[in-house]
Amino acid sequence: MFKTILFPLNRSQETRQAVDVAISLVQKYQATLYVLSVTEPDGDRQSSEALITEMQDHFAAVSISIKTKIAEGKAAFVICDYADEINADLIVMGSRGMSLAEEHPDDSVSQKVINLSPCAVLVVP
Repeated sequence: MFKTILFPLNRSQETRQAVDVAISLVQKYQATLYVLSVTEPDGDRQSSEALITEMQDHFAAVSISIKTKIAEGKAAFVICDYADEINADLIVMGSRGMSLAEEHPDDSVSQKVINLSPCAVLVVP
């Protein structure tokens, strides 16, 4: 059912909770897992590289190899474009943490991804 799963990440608690869901889905469907870190233009690429390395170690501990990418841009658009590029069947992501505007919850990255995604989206609270 799900052969290609995209897991966009950041340092939020919700992303950390979504890791277990991604692991379960990858193992259940023997899917290929792509991990994406998005930085704002002129953002901290070193932080993204460190986060990717941390995730590689975490997934390797449960025998899952991942394909990684760091990209610049507006998170929701980059996530959806990359999902389209890799022909993702599913995006698994946390519900908050990536540029969430507190006064406008409809402007959250997860909400934008749900509206723009070329595939199914699983948002983990």
